[in-house]
Amino acid sequence: MMPFYYTDEQVTLLLGDALKVLRTLPEGSVDCIVTSPPYYGLRDYGTEGQYGLEATPAEYVETMRAVFAESRRVLADDGTLWLNIGDSYAHSGSGRQGASGDRADRTFTAERMPGTAAVPPKNLIGIPWRVAFALQDDGWILRSEIIWAKRNLMPEAVKDRPTRAHEQVFLFTKQPRYWYDADAIREESSSAAQDAHNQRYARQYQAHTARAATTGQPGNVNSVGIHSRPGKGGRNARTVWTISQTPNSQAHFATFPQELPERCIKAGCRPGGTVLDPFSGSGTTGAAARQLGRRYIGIDLNPAYHDLAKERFAQGVLDFDASA
Repeated sequence: MMPFYYTDEQVTLLLGDALKVLRTLPEGSVDCIVTSPPYYGLRDYGTEGQYGLEATPAEYVETMRAVFAESRRVLADDGTLWLNIGDSYAHSGSGRQGASGDRADRTFTAERMPGTAAVPPKNLIGIPWRVAFALQDDGWILRSEIIWAKRNLMPEAVKDRPTRAHEQVFLFTKQPRYWYDADAIREESSSAAQDAHNQRYARQYQAHTARAATTGQPGNVNSVGIHSRPGKGGRNARTVWTISQTPNSQAHFATFPQELPERCIKAGCRPGGTVLDPFSGSGTTGAAARQLGRRYIGIDLNPAYHDLAKERFAQGVLDFDASA
């Protein structure tokens, strides 16, 4: 039986452990999953049973693998999973980070991952790719790594390395063929510059084809549509998305910006479909789904976050061009 916390004609909020709640959802019942799980060793949300405070990176990776294995069952065969996940550094301290998220000082020095050396202090652990490879080994198809480049940053008190200014968003699918609307997230480009670019490449392709015809070498190139889309402005979306972080005074930390799930949903969820976030938090993915006319299912362990989401949803859908 599903543990309903709140429901209306467009939104369903379910309360409980993500893995346990996912097991109550019907197979193939959602069209798209957009989520950002608690990062490893970064923040204590003050909720019993929370993810992210596992004793080792290996345990965290296994937790994520299990959650997304169940998510895969719930996802439609032509559905997509968009996973935003941040990294952590190994530290020599033994304390647990507070809710403010300004320190990450748990002990990882004895940790070993299969096929890797120990993770001594000051190492970047590589959590996003460890999780991505675990999901890939578990049957997911890893289609893309997207870099979320942040215009504004959380401060870091470091003097011996560059300040981190990005996070990963991974696009996974269940099947080789899946719902993806490339035109929904096409990027702006200079038409004059793009035309000149297309013409340069067309000349190169033509020259290559001519050489192949006279020398007998393979390599006849069909360049139609590769560098231009007649009747369609802009260009295919790139794998670097520059988006500002958005502070949330109620949640007391920076949530991921609504523009991020909006892009994922536009491209990866069919119109009128259902979006799932197994780590709903303050409802950013839900707000994006409502904005774009999709249904939403959000799961969270903490009822306080569902209350924040309900307040957010009660404010209504913002007036803006959802196709922009």
